Amino acid sequence: MNDAPLLQARGLSKSFGGVKAVQGVDLSVQAGRMLALMGPNGAGKSTTFNVLNGQLQPDAGEVWIQGQRVLSHEPRALWQLGVGRTFQIAQTFSQMTALQQVQLALQAKARPHARQWWQGLLSQLATQHRTEAMHWLDQLGLADQADQCPANMPYGWVKRLELALCLCQSPRIVLMDEPTAGLSAQERLGLMQLTRRLTTERAIAVIFTEHSLDAVFGFADDMVLLSQGQVVAHGHPDEVRRMAHAQALYFGSAA
Repeated sequence: MNDAPLLQARGLSKSFGGVKAVQGVDLSVQAGRMLALMGPNGAGKSTTFNVLNGQLQPDAGEVWIQGQRVLSHEPRALWQLGVGRTFQIAQTFSQMTALQQVQLALQAKARPHARQWWQGLLSQLATQHRTEAMHWLDQLGLADQADQCPANMPYGWVKRLELALCLCQSPRIVLMDEPTAGLSAQERLGLMQLTRRLTTERAIAVIFTEHSLDAVFGFADDMVLLSQGQVVAHGHPDEVRRMAHAQALYFGSAA
């Protein structure tokens, strides 16, 4: 596997007035690997994540995606470069079926510059991309939920549907904001196992923020630990957990 990072950031900085939320953050992630972005409250992980996904514009620093320097941090520009994302609170259409939503995402991928009105769109989806959409639902364990709407689905399935909507557009890099938030222990395990398998099979790179330590230590290949906007530790999660300053800062002496 190519060791060149799919995403690389150098010197990312972001301030809000006099508050330096992120100060010179460096990170990178390679194909087939999952990077956890961790830190206590106020550490800067949300700001770093939001700069990476285009919600915030950095004050300084550079990002490379698949070796290409990013000139625009707008979400649409990042999507066109192969960056997908999921949200802490799943973003789906509550009254559209799972199948219709994946068909719609595939239609957006096939016609990225089209401007379609909603009127009559669902009837058009009756046949468009149906086979490929069912493939993605099956990949995420949702084939038997194809005709269900998120409003009628357990939240664990809704999070899987959101991941299907992201992955069906063939991103090379996936940014996941607290993917297991709101899930039971069993749902957390199932979602992270799926993410791990698809990361390996599709040779994508994943960066995720997470409060569930079992999700991090069970599935992350690398960890970046932030404090006061700066990287204070970086390495395999087990290595970081054994660092004395990381224990004092975040994990506790019983880590």
